[in-house]
Amino acid sequence: MKLLVDMNLSPRGVGMLADAGFAAAHWSACGATNAPDSEIMAYAKVNDYVVLTHDLDFGAILAATHGERPSVVQIRADDVSPDVIGTQVVAALRQMASELEEGALLTVDPNRTRLRVLPLQPRG
Repeated sequence: MKLLVDMNLSPRGVGMLADAGFAAAHWSACGATNAPDSEIMAYAKVNDYVVLTHDLDFGAILAATHGERPSVVQIRADDVSPDVIGTQVVAALRQMASELEEGALLTVDPNRTRLRVLPLQPRG
């Protein structure tokens, strides 16, 4: 699994992910730092990345477009430092790897992890 780390997360996360055995790149090494989320999503889809972010907009894009790819991992914590949340993120990535390869929205917060398979369907 290849991870594309969004601008709102530290580039230090790339090293932490690599140490855990994941291929990862920070968006700042791939595209313009002020690129819109839609451009990051398009890049991730074409290059087979899973987007790792602290931004809820990526989940909203998936919902609005009924997108099946790319998968998105949202970190929902006050402190998103790799030193604080990194171990939990790595554990969630390992646990949900097959779902993320197929297409999923994974939310990781300090209290729980939630997974929704893509494409997102309205709850009813």
